[in-house]
Amino acid sequence: RLRAWNRDDSAVLRGWVALFDAWSLVHPSPEGIEATAVAEAVEAVPQVLSLLQLSAGPVPVPALLDLLGQRVAELHEERCEVPYGPREQPAPATTETSADLNALLLDWALEGLAAVGALTLGAGNATLTPLGNWAVWVKLEQICVAAQSPAGNIEQPAADMLLGCARLTPGPARAEYRAWLAARPVGSAVTELLAVARGEDALLRGLAFEALRVVGAPAEPVVRSVVTEAPLRPYALLWLAEYEGADPDDAQDVLSREEATWLWVDTAAAVADHGETGLLVRHLDSAVQGTVPALLDEVRAVGHPRTVQVLVALAAAHPDPALAKAVRRAAFQVHTGGA
Repeated sequence: RLRAWNRDDSAVLRGWVALFDAWSLVHPSPEGIEATAVAEAVEAVPQVLSLLQLSAGPVPVPALLDLLGQRVAELHEERCEVPYGPREQPAPATTETSADLNALLLDWALEGLAAVGALTLGAGNATLTPLGNWAVWVKLEQICVAAQSPAGNIEQPAADMLLGCARLTPGPARAEYRAWLAARPVGSAVTELLAVARGEDALLRGLAFEALRVVGAPAEPVVRSVVTEAPLRPYALLWLAEYEGADPDDAQDVLSREEATWLWVDTAAAVADHGETGLLVRHLDSAVQGTVPALLDEVRAVGHPRTVQVLVALAAAHPDPALAKAVRRAAFQVHTGGA
């Protein structure tokens, strides 16, 4: 990430967000306070930040202390447990003691957030910096996006989410991808999508890269790193070409003839497994070779592991008996290793 800072402004922002998220580690918590109380304060801080963001200016510390106290009280109520049988109850903390503890924890939180540059402290008030305001806005936007998942795929693993989006039109599918991505850290989401792309299902491979298009810049280093993996190379090259500004209709020009043929077979495998027979026949028109004999020659040579299954399915689906026979012959030659 440090090496990328000189050429990628988004890498700088991602690096700072990691620091912002780790404010409670950057600034050690006060000594002598139970870890539970510290954890509750950390969990309550997003509400404090939201108030600062909505106020768009200095907020008096007493108002922030009142909000922190309310949120901590809500957390206590949410986590209460019904005791079974009689047991000795500890004496409840006094209001004054709770207020003193909350004030101490609020001071720690504000100092920690100031230490990472998210806010500035004045005489009895706190103000979000422009950077802090941006970070809170992004976090709120992620929550809102994650809530907009009409197909309900947010909690699904990547493979199930992609299958759930397979029959959606591009717009709703992208909305699902955004919601799914907003609900998890971008690094783990990208890793999970690429793990699916490395699997045997060609449909999921293509959909995984569609989801990675929604990720954008944070996915670029990882996508670039998989260019050396033969099954992913055509998808990664197309992704990078579009990311760097190429028109989607012209992005195919970055592929060699062999890479384009591999992609044609992989896409045909996805259609054969999940689509209709008519789609497989129409898929012939997308081949770069221009003629079926030329396509069959190059398909035989490309070495895709699904070549035989694709050719058998195409022969069964095509209405032209002569062409179907030629395709079956090609499938047999691949299967037996013939020329």
